Amino acid sequence: MADVRDSGPEAFAPAVERYLAYLANERRASTHTLAAYRRDLARLASLTEDRSPAALRSHDIRQFAARLHAAGLGGRSIARVLSSWRGFFRWLVRLHGLPANPVEGVRAPRAPSRLPGVLSPDQAGALLDAVPDDVLEVRDRAMFELFYSSGLRLSELAGLDLLQDADLAVGEVTVTGKRGKTRTVPVGAKARDALQAWRAVRDQLAARGESALFVSQRGGRLSTSMIGRRLERWAKKQGLAVHVHPHMLRHSFASHVLQSSSDLRAVQELLGHASIRTTQIYTHLDFQHLAKTYDAAHPRARRKPGKP
Repeated sequence: MADVRDSGPEAFAPAVERYLAYLANERRASTHTLAAYRRDLARLASLTEDRSPAALRSHDIRQFAARLHAAGLGGRSIARVLSSWRGFFRWLVRLHGLPANPVEGVRAPRAPSRLPGVLSPDQAGALLDAVPDDVLEVRDRAMFELFYSSGLRLSELAGLDLLQDADLAVGEVTVTGKRGKTRTVPVGAKARDALQAWRAVRDQLAARGESALFVSQRGGRLSTSMIGRRLERWAKKQGLAVHVHPHMLRHSFASHVLQSSSDLRAVQELLGHASIRTTQIYTHLDFQHLAKTYDAAHPRARRKPGKP
């Protein structure tokens, strides 16, 4: 095909656009995923030095990865870039006659393992037990209670509509996650109480006809970036000594449920993970919690006063 075999950096453009359309229409990729693929493939096009996709070989891809590493990109970021490139070439091989995928077998530099940050149960309580001072904080407390209660993704929380409020009232909510997959998760009593308080004052902010459950001071749907800023502000106001971001509440939900239940499959379903391997990271967090308990409680683990 012309877009694969023609030379020049412009040869990438038609193929990339068709690939992104495929991801959007056939794979139902999110807007954020499509934007990330576009950035990664634009980076590939800039590294090719006038070569078409069909002209690239594995040693070229390794060289590109080395250049990204030399430019300061970390191993985790390079792995994500390579994954985007690998998917693009896999699509060209399967549907457009490219002889081979040059990214297969190419691996990023190993990145240090980094576990997600979580709040302790006491920190979560301190964050969520505060009394709101105004209507905006009534909204904020309802959002953060729901975040922690149900382990929602940030985009799922921002996308909630009033039509889902009836489900929230009876203790559950159905959300649409990655790749258009829906799941129903429980909503705890404290979150339901906070949502009821918000629902009672929502009309003070909401524009007429606005369908969003959580609205901004201007009356429209609250953006994901604003939710993050409001959470950071709320955490500082409560005196938490850690940087609290939206995904930390989801991580904390998963870690605390796993600590209490040890049911990895249930946590996978609640989080909406496609693979159990993604959920297994929380078993490491759980082990850290158990190890600290052991160090504090076991007579052979405790250090005697004055001993190093």
